[in-house]
Amino acid sequence: MTVRVGVIGAGWIGKEHTRRLTHTVTGARVTAVTDIDPARAAEAAEPVGARVLPDGAAVVAADDVDAVLVTSWGPTHAEHVLNAIAAGKPVFCEKPLATTAEDCLRIVEAEQAYGRRLVQVGFMRRYDAGYRQMKQVIEAGTIGEPLIVHCAHRNPTVPESYTSEMASLDTAVHEVDVLRWLLGDEIVSTQVITPRATSKRFAHLKDPQIILFETAKGVRIDLEVFVNCRYGYDIQCEAVGEEGLVRLPDPAAVGVRTAGRHSTEVRTDWVGRFRDAFDTEFREWIAGIAAGEEPTGPSAWDGYAATVITAATVEALESGSVVATAVKPRPAFYGGTA
Repeated sequence: MTVRVGVIGAGWIGKEHTRRLTHTVTGARVTAVTDIDPARAAEAAEPVGARVLPDGAAVVAADDVDAVLVTSWGPTHAEHVLNAIAAGKPVFCEKPLATTAEDCLRIVEAEQAYGRRLVQVGFMRRYDAGYRQMKQVIEAGTIGEPLIVHCAHRNPTVPESYTSEMASLDTAVHEVDVLRWLLGDEIVSTQVITPRATSKRFAHLKDPQIILFETAKGVRIDLEVFVNCRYGYDIQCEAVGEEGLVRLPDPAAVGVRTAGRHSTEVRTDWVGRFRDAFDTEFREWIAGIAAGEEPTGPSAWDGYAATVITAATVEALESGSVVATAVKPRPAFYGGTA
């Protein structure tokens, strides 16, 4: 079976996923594309032989679309995902699922009313080989019960349009999802500490930030978000348990010895660091649809939790206080604890 995919949003990530579905993932074909800018939609559609449609509703309704990929502007996500659920079509939505908790819950309620999972949210770190190995170690009990997790999310630089709130909403959101998944635990409180600011930032930006999370089981997580570190794109994660620890491996790179130095490459952007994870994410999504299975990746509930937790973290940044996340109890429909 070839899964025919309609793409809503033809910006950079939409074009990248269109390329991925066409040239990397087997069993998929992009048949329809739309964007608020028709010229941009045509630019994405022409190389893959897809039709350009006038809007997201037309993509969802199209007879030659079996599944929907939402890569449009964040505030439009809820509308497109709800339309896909109403049409009974699987929908992959890049984060955020929606920009408000209320819209996320509307999606959760609509999916439950439909009676089966249709929604997957684009948190690709769950598909990274290193994180998957970490989860296997933790679930096997090799390090005993987790007690502490240390994380870092570093970017070489960000544009002037990047705001202090985006450190939570756009950057730390990836750790929020992957840590809930790694630990099988919910984040119940958040706090933000702002140390001495780097001189390399734009004046309006609080950078770096240290985010402190606590889970329902009492695990403490410290996350350094440093988006002007200059030296590269660097993702670190170490879980400390009662009987040992497990650390996320750095991407494989050759060691070079020359001129009295031993060096290894540090990636400079997230695209290269997580390319394989993106590929695996879409291979598994398409394979599941072809097999008639419900998606097993990050769910609408995970999208809701991420939106709630990052909003609470923004509140913590602004108030300087510890803020309860107030994530609602997880419905049995979505299984598990996080």
